[in-house]
Amino acid sequence: MRTAYSVETVRAAERELMARLPEGALMARAAAGLAAVCAELLARRRGRVYGSRVVLLAGPGDNGGDALYAGARLARRGAAVTAVPMDPARIHPGGLAALRAAGGRVAESVPARADLVLDGLTGIGGRGGLRPAAAALVERIPAGALVVAVDLPSGVDADTGEVAGPAVSADVTVTFGAYKPGLLIDPGASRTGAVRLVPIGLELPDRAELEALQHADVARLLPLPESSSDKYRRGVVGVVAGSEQYPGAAVLAVAGALRGGAGAVRYVGPAADAVLARYPEVLVGRGRVQAWVVGPGLGSGRAAEVERALADRDVPVLVDADGLRGLDPEAVRARRAATLLTPHAGEAAALLGVAREEVEAGRLAAVRGLAGRYGAAVLLKGATTLVASGGVVRVNPTGTPWLATAGSGDVLSGLAGALLAGGLSGGDAGAVAAYLHGLAGRFAAGAPAAGGIPAGGLAAGGAPVVAQEVAAALPEAWRSVRG
Repeated sequence: MRTAYSVETVRAAERELMARLPEGALMARAAAGLAAVCAELLARRRGRVYGSRVVLLAGPGDNGGDALYAGARLARRGAAVTAVPMDPARIHPGGLAALRAAGGRVAESVPARADLVLDGLTGIGGRGGLRPAAAALVERIPAGALVVAVDLPSGVDADTGEVAGPAVSADVTVTFGAYKPGLLIDPGASRTGAVRLVPIGLELPDRAELEALQHADVARLLPLPESSSDKYRRGVVGVVAGSEQYPGAAVLAVAGALRGGAGAVRYVGPAADAVLARYPEVLVGRGRVQAWVVGPGLGSGRAAEVERALADRDVPVLVDADGLRGLDPEAVRARRAATLLTPHAGEAAALLGVAREEVEAGRLAAVRGLAGRYGAAVLLKGATTLVASGGVVRVNPTGTPWLATAGSGDVLSGLAGALLAGGLSGGDAGAVAAYLHGLAGRFAAGAPAAGGIPAGGLAAGGAPVVAQEVAAALPEAWRSVRG
């Protein structure tokens, strides 16, 4: 499990550690790790550190100090290091002295050429966008320079990933002690580049602000058949989806459910002929189920289908797409069994009564707000999918931009419904489904499928896919996770 911690939590851990260490020791650890990463990057780019041109954008706080001390280490290895302070009167004195002692220099303006630029302007303490002086320095970063952010790209909110105005777009972010939520959540995540964690000895609480599942976590959660299992013990998922206008949504949701480990799938809706033509093993008509999936392609005028599913308070229900229209929070909160809502940003905005742009800019607040309002698990789809349940938020580290295709969400709904029928909680079903769905998308696209912390947003490696191909790749995703 990858974990991310808030600024307040990280600051508290830093204070506790600094009380036990000699003065300056913690900053020295951070600077050493930062310099090592920069040296590695320069060696890859130029073959050596010696003679490289390095520019430090130095803010007035500890973030600027980290950059200056790291620059001093690079200068001692023969790099030509130039520091450009955001505010010369407030530059970190110890870092500045170390840089000058190592042969570095200070300039009033950003040089026109550089091999590497260290962004040490604001770090995790920045709030509300860059100040004009910092924004002016960012605008002058030389074209073609490798940009390395210190702890967090300046202009990105460490706790939320929000970006209010200009911000640094890094090629690499070197973060200290712990991942921060803003590194993993869009729009901030799209500016981080590859994220490198430098351990500095922080003692952090077990409960994190944000979690990211890895292969081993997903493998542990997957519901697997036993020798005594039959199709009913494995879980029967009912799918209420599709309409005359959108019969394909029913087919794709059923495909996700069948590939998601369900022992059987029951289909209820007007697209039975289309479903049976593709999947003759599907049961048609109502009957006993262990979970319902309701909403994909349902169309208007079928709110009664959603109400009927929610009224069965002891059976888990996933509500998606058209099923989310006008959803009654009290009807959801009154349920005893798990409820999983799977909106995209536009649907989330309608449920919250805000503009879509507000959800896109503050995804963490949105998913937490929805989970609190409805008393349910919520999977907020997007470039970085978030799942909130019971105060825990998970960010999905798998996927590809090629998954932004018609019907992909229908496959995801069926998959998550099957996991609910297999006994997973709403939060676990959402997080595991998002993880497998993301892997399947990458397999279908022919892109590298390694999981982990997103690097600069998800790269569009491979080729375009259609939703049917994503569903077909789900078994490969299962095998990959289980090793």
